[in-house]
Amino acid sequence: MLPFANMPYGAAPGYCFPLTEICMYALLLICGWHALKKGMANIAWLLGALCFGLLLEYVNVATSSGYVYGQFWLMLGKAPHNIPFCIGCGWAVIIYSSRLFTDNFGLPLWAAAALDSLLALNIDGSMDVVAYRLHMWHWDWVGRGYPSETLTGQWFGVPYANFYGWLLVVFFYSLFGRLLEKVAVTRLWKAVLPLLSIILSQAALWVSLFPLADLLKQTFGISSMHRLIALIILLALMVVTGFARRNKISDHYFPLAAWIVPLWFHVYFLVWLFLGGFSRENSWMTALSLLNATVGILIHLPMLIKKRPITILTETC
Repeated sequence: MLPFANMPYGAAPGYCFPLTEICMYALLLICGWHALKKGMANIAWLLGALCFGLLLEYVNVATSSGYVYGQFWLMLGKAPHNIPFCIGCGWAVIIYSSRLFTDNFGLPLWAAAALDSLLALNIDGSMDVVAYRLHMWHWDWVGRGYPSETLTGQWFGVPYANFYGWLLVVFFYSLFGRLLEKVAVTRLWKAVLPLLSIILSQAALWVSLFPLADLLKQTFGISSMHRLIALIILLALMVVTGFARRNKISDHYFPLAAWIVPLWFHVYFLVWLFLGGFSRENSWMTALSLLNATVGILIHLPMLIKKRPITILTETC
């Protein structure tokens, strides 16, 4: 049985997947153009995020029988364990634009990585509930024996573990990438930074999602929801304490690549929330989706008002 067989919504309109895919590629080109102008550090960060996104998605699909993707134009791998290339592009632009935002505040390294993660979670909060109902990707509640939870299980049909994973993916890549940049002194070293960041991030992610998560659940009864809440609180505290210890930066740097990515994700999937008729399904889901998108836009809006750009990515330790 297909994992979406119990979904009350039919296939998305024929233009939905191609439009989504084209927009993802356009966002990658915008971020890529910005990275090319800024140099090797930015290029390495973006390419590393792209490769990491593709790797973790492939591992996720290959090792989970209950998670599959819909069919986009460009798919990598062999069905049913194939993944859309545009999803890797999505990871890349979200990670890249989040850092362009975060680096404006002179935060300590751990706080900067924490803020990157929370910004990414804010974007995912607008995307996953809607994309799931458009059949862009699926969690198989039916196959797990919970047919009634297809749209109601955990976060309106989206497992809490998905959001927990989002936070960890961005946090580890941001943290290890920034740490390695501190000791990069040669061109060769800078060239291998993405690979090292991916290896370290994937290892840390595997430990967090499997042995550690299993230990917490079996020994202490800590579920994915508990882990998610605890991680959000921990990251938020890191950001708050980081702002108290930050280096003052008088100028700011907020190019097109920094704000167009979160704006597109919030607006695009909010439009589909109503266009697809999903807004009528659950008033709480619709209200929280609107709130999440509003928060994301308001967070970025003040940066658009400022006028004085700086010319380099700032980095603090």
